[in-house]
Amino acid sequence: MPDWLLYTGSRVPHDGIDRLPPPPPWRAFDGGPALAPPPGDAGNPHRAVTYRPSDDAVQQVNAALYLRRPLLVTGPPGTGKSTLAYAVAHELGLGRVLHWPITSRTALRDGLYQYDPLTRLYAASRDSRDGRDGRDGLGPDEDEDIGRYLRLGPLGTAMLPYERPRVLLIDEIDKSDIDLPNDLLTIFEEGEYEIGELVRRSERHAAVMTADGDRVPVERGAVRCRAFPFVVMTSNGEREFPPAFLRRCVTVQLRQPASEAELAAIVRAHLGDLADDSDDVIQRFFERSGSGALATDQLLNAVYMIRHADAADRQELADRIMPYLSGVADDD
Repeated sequence: MPDWLLYTGSRVPHDGIDRLPPPPPWRAFDGGPALAPPPGDAGNPHRAVTYRPSDDAVQQVNAALYLRRPLLVTGPPGTGKSTLAYAVAHELGLGRVLHWPITSRTALRDGLYQYDPLTRLYAASRDSRDGRDGRDGLGPDEDEDIGRYLRLGPLGTAMLPYERPRVLLIDEIDKSDIDLPNDLLTIFEEGEYEIGELVRRSERHAAVMTADGDRVPVERGAVRCRAFPFVVMTSNGEREFPPAFLRRCVTVQLRQPASEAELAAIVRAHLGDLADDSDDVIQRFFERSGSGALATDQLLNAVYMIRHADAADRQELADRIMPYLSGVADDD
């Protein structure tokens, strides 16, 4: 394994991230005060320790880490696009993955932070009834703690000035509104954003809640990163992205396993001894995958079911568990 690789795909945690060199001058950020990353593992240990990345994926992950650029991962369903983020976080000890699932209604603000004015209004009314002048018992010249009504989203939390990069999974970005990829460019290029509700206040400091549930300080309403996060954006290839977006990403294309041996290794990694005597199911999956779209997790489900179900016809049960994702194939 080349010495320059920080993430190796070994699935064994290590401190390789400490060897990450300084960023290129155009990707250096100086946010502060520095925050220690929250403790804990990636958040999905089974997926993290069973994932088997391709050599190309390993190379591109490291390129994204070195260059401080987002990683755009494309490929058909079931190839491990989302799991790659958990595998990197687990091996490099980067803590819990911040997951931001995307829909057609998702806007940039959803990923940055949420403000709850109704709860704030209710608290002010309650305090007024209690004779506290709506200021939580503080003196009349002091500002209320507006940070209590703000919570950072996955993107907003990832951009905090952590000492080590957080892992941010932006899942299925191709489902987004047409403007979201370009909106993300500004955040990724500048490495910062503002919380408008705090910028407009005279009080310089506020403590806001992160997506992890912690409270962190924010000064003058500005958040600027220190260690650029490791961003994984997944796409099923359902849309084209603008050139300005693509040239600022490191890209990798994941593919389905190319042989029965690769499939058998994946099944063994996930199911252990339950994978015994599953060669016929693996062969059936491999043969059918040439006629229509199938996902590897369908094979895992089929192997598990056949091992536990007393089915008279194993092949019939397997076919029921592994329907084509794009409709019925011509020869089926």
